[in-house]
Amino acid sequence: MDGIVIRQIEPSDNKAIAGIIRKSLEEFGANKPGTVYFDDSTDHLYELFSTVKGSIYFIALHNDTVVGGAGIYPTDNLPEGTCELVKMYLSNTVRGKGLGRLMIDRCIEAATALGYTSIYLETMPELKKAVSVYEKFGFEYLAAPLGNSGHTGCDIWMMKNIAS
Repeated sequence: MDGIVIRQIEPSDNKAIAGIIRKSLEEFGANKPGTVYFDDSTDHLYELFSTVKGSIYFIALHNDTVVGGAGIYPTDNLPEGTCELVKMYLSNTVRGKGLGRLMIDRCIEAATALGYTSIYLETMPELKKAVSVYEKFGFEYLAAPLGNSGHTGCDIWMMKNIAS
C-alpha cells in the first residue's frame, strides 16, 4: 500500500486511534462489555505504552492520517517470555490491503527484539477476518485464556511461538 508509514504512537494519536478501535468494534457488533470498547486505557494509549516496560504500540498512517494501530504488552500473569498482541484495529478504509499483515510483522519484530519468545492474543468470532489473518501467521488456538487482560468478552485465545 502506497503512502503508509508505521511508527510508534505519539500523544496526538490518542483520539484518532481510540475512535478507530471503537468504530471497528461497532461495525462488527463487538462493542460489548468485557472488551477494549469500554477500557479507559483505550483513550490513553500513548500514556499506557510509554510507561510500561516491555510494551510498544505502533500507529499506521496513510497519507499522514491515522488509519490503525497494534501493539504488544506484557499482560499480567502471562507465561514467562510471553507478551500479548493488543489493540490491533484498522480503519475500514484500509482493510483487506495487507496493512494488518504489516502491523503483525512489526509487532513480532518488536516482541523478538524485546526478548519475548511467544505472543498471545485474545479476540472474538465477530472479528473473523482478523482471526483468519492470525491463523495464517501461525497463531494456534488455545482452550482457555491466559493471563489477566480483563477482557472477558473475548472467547478466542491464540498463541504463537516466535523463538528462533
